[in-house]
Amino acid sequence: MQNPLQLNENEFLPLRDVAFHTLRQAILTGKLKPGERLMEVRLAETLGVSRTPVREAIHKLELEGLVTMVPRRGAEVAQITEKSMNDVLEVRRALDALCAELACERITQEGLAALKQACDYFEQCVAGKDILKIAQADVALHDIIVQATGNQRLIQLVNNLSEQMYRYRFEYIKDSSGHETLVDEHRIIYQSIVSKDRETAAAAAKTHIDNQKKAIIRQIRLDKCEEKF
Repeated sequence: MQNPLQLNENEFLPLRDVAFHTLRQAILTGKLKPGERLMEVRLAETLGVSRTPVREAIHKLELEGLVTMVPRRGAEVAQITEKSMNDVLEVRRALDALCAELACERITQEGLAALKQACDYFEQCVAGKDILKIAQADVALHDIIVQATGNQRLIQLVNNLSEQMYRYRFEYIKDSSGHETLVDEHRIIYQSIVSKDRETAAAAAKTHIDNQKKAIIRQIRLDKCEEKF
């Protein structure tokens, strides 16, 4: 059976950080599933490291909310629940709307060119149907809008949510039926920023999050139904 985990080696990082980044990426992209137990011995053997860096990595993931400690079971990948999703998306919805409004006023010509290029690249990734590339292109596109605000506090707040947001975004993007909607929403956001239409930009950013929320709730409830059978 193919090993789903491959150590992302970096000669400049301690093994605990390499293990942390490898496991976090596996959780965010769904290679490690919600509720899956994280056995230190097995993970250490899979990654080719000792148990100590794995134990330290799991502790850091727990602090990030990606891992939970369950009595008599140990560490598990945190579940994607409606409550946890709502908490993250509720905040991100407000921040994205603000970012879109500020970008209308503050984005440079270079920023607009980069945003146009990011929109085009996202569409190419959608056409290529590579889920990981689509997710990465989506993050890159939104990062341009966030950076365009020039507000370091706002940028920091969005970045603090970025890992949690990526997990939910990846769940949404796995459903290919929503890809064309994503493309259309990006176009509306881009055009409204070009036109400096704050109201439309903010509304489009909120709709963008609302549609993700609806799709992820459907997936969560579907997964629950499948578990019963």
